[in-house]
Amino acid sequence: MEDTYALIREHKWKIIISFAVAAFVIFAITFIIGLNDVVDALERASLELILLNFVLEAAIILIWALRWKYILEVVDKSPKYTTVLTMLFASLFGNNVTPGSAGGEPLRAYILREVEGTPFEIGFASATSDRVFEFFPFVLISIIAALFVLSWELPTLTRIIVVIMIVFTIIMFTIMIYAGLRREIAQKLIISIAKPIYPTFARFSKNNISFREVSEKLIFYVNRFSDGFVTSLQNRKVFIFCFFLSFAMWGLDMTRMYVCFSSLGTYPPFLPLVIIYTIGIFISFLPLLPGAWGIREATLIGLFAVIGISADIVMAASIIDRLASYIAPTIIGAVAALYYGRKVKNMDSKTNETNMKTG
Repeated sequence: MEDTYALIREHKWKIIISFAVAAFVIFAITFIIGLNDVVDALERASLELILLNFVLEAAIILIWALRWKYILEVVDKSPKYTTVLTMLFASLFGNNVTPGSAGGEPLRAYILREVEGTPFEIGFASATSDRVFEFFPFVLISIIAALFVLSWELPTLTRIIVVIMIVFTIIMFTIMIYAGLRREIAQKLIISIAKPIYPTFARFSKNNISFREVSEKLIFYVNRFSDGFVTSLQNRKVFIFCFFLSFAMWGLDMTRMYVCFSSLGTYPPFLPLVIIYTIGIFISFLPLLPGAWGIREATLIGLFAVIGISADIVMAASIIDRLASYIAPTIIGAVAALYYGRKVKNMDSKTNETNMKTG
């Protein structure tokens, strides 16, 4: 599998353009609802509560690193906590700069393999299992969200899109869990995907590898992935501990969003806020723009309007939210990714030098 560093390098201009588009969408939305109104709302914001927003986000990431470390200790072995935390930040950078948050988990597995010697499929299984635990709080709240959205006075198209998105996300997570637990299903799925694209890759490959060899390799990786995945989910201690950690993270995240509004002197009813913000999180997974910038904001503005919160307040709260949940982790993650990028490069150079001397 292509590592995230290579993915980012290859598609750097697409990523830059996608961020430019996102910035334009945010500016356009802010301009339409009133730039001065949003700026005025931000100027009135409580600095203490904005700082609390950062503290809560830090607590979420610290718990997240603990959850992943606990899973790693079961499926293989885990580095020390500070190393796990740094790797997690690097993966957050991978998620935040790639549309659809698709780059973080492969990047975690890649760094684990290069730095700690953990097999890629085991590292990827641990990272995937870690993200699966996030699914459990969303199952409950997404069902409630779908019911509430259907009862709200929203345009029919908006209701249909939101419900479809929630149902689609649940189906995708369910398929991923089922495939992880049933290796024969995962094998068939991977082979069926590989079969039509094999001839294209074979034409460009320097090595003459048969599809049978490719299939055997894929089945080997699927089996290793499934072993790690099943081990983490079927271990009762891991399941219970990570289950409660996931709900703690979810509760902190909801509280953090409430703090964002509170910093502006607005206090939305908590249950509708939880439902709307959960929908916003689902939208963040859309593979259109990094973090679904602009798309999420436009949706939140429309949904919060139902409970009487003005667009300028929603936009200002979203900006405060993004500072802690997106901007800061992305910057820290970029530093962590660069650190590991250089470390892997130096390790490769030393290995090559050793091979040349022994050769």
